[in-house]
Amino acid sequence: MDLSIVIVNFNTRELTKQTVDYVCQSVNDLEYEIIIADNSTSRAGCYDETDDRVKLIKNLPNKGFGNACNIGAKKAIGRYVLFLNSDTIVQKGSLEKCVKYMDEHHDAGCLGIRTVLPDAAFDHGCKRGFPTPWNSLCYVLGLDKLFPKDKRFGGYRLSYLSNDETCEVDSVSGAFMMIPQAVLARTKGFDESIFMYGEDIDLCYRIKQKGFKVVYYAEPVMIHLKGQSGLNTKNITVIRHFHDGLRVFYDKYYMQQHSKLVTLLMHGAINLHYGLSLIRAFVFGRRL
Repeated sequence: MDLSIVIVNFNTRELTKQTVDYVCQSVNDLEYEIIIADNSTSRAGCYDETDDRVKLIKNLPNKGFGNACNIGAKKAIGRYVLFLNSDTIVQKGSLEKCVKYMDEHHDAGCLGIRTVLPDAAFDHGCKRGFPTPWNSLCYVLGLDKLFPKDKRFGGYRLSYLSNDETCEVDSVSGAFMMIPQAVLARTKGFDESIFMYGEDIDLCYRIKQKGFKVVYYAEPVMIHLKGQSGLNTKNITVIRHFHDGLRVFYDKYYMQQHSKLVTLLMHGAINLHYGLSLIRAFVFGRRL
């Protein structure tokens, strides 16, 4: 089998079904399977057990996005595994192009594709650098927007690289990650200590550590209905998991490389951003 597509469903039955529909409509010349790892805590949000197009895995208790992806991947029999968000619309022919690219580039350990938002704006999450202390500082201060073509300041959003050109990057988005089975086996999949957010960057980091490339493929296109596959991005639970993921990633890969002062500043910046994000969430009235 060419491809195993793993989709995590979390209380979004109809949205996930829409993604499955688009996948089935978009593929003409691939042998593939769709695996739904269902983390739903709401009966109404559980995926339809009668949909014979998918392999359904009931995955409770909910231990996070990475855990669900890993469980789905263990059931996969395809040469490649695609982790696909449940709030995406895959364009016709995109998956065939991606499998062909991977077949022709054996040094590629992970592939992401050009991703746009519903208003056609580019989703920068699909093409990123690692959040090193310097990249994070430039991003927070908006220096990448002031000097978008300067490599010194655009290290996180990779704004100096054209969105229209295929290139090697540090990280792609967990909304679309195509990975060879052999690479998944060597990296052991997602780090399940990261409940949600940051697990994609972490996996890309370890894929590169193993000597493989992480590639942004500019030709295929996917629409990302961002924020609809999980909790709202102004939800305090999402905010907490997002900042926890940042802290875990920094501590895991950068803390030993920097002084205690840098670590103190990074932790302080994460905590400050966390506090400001909570304030914004309460101001807009989006809470649990």
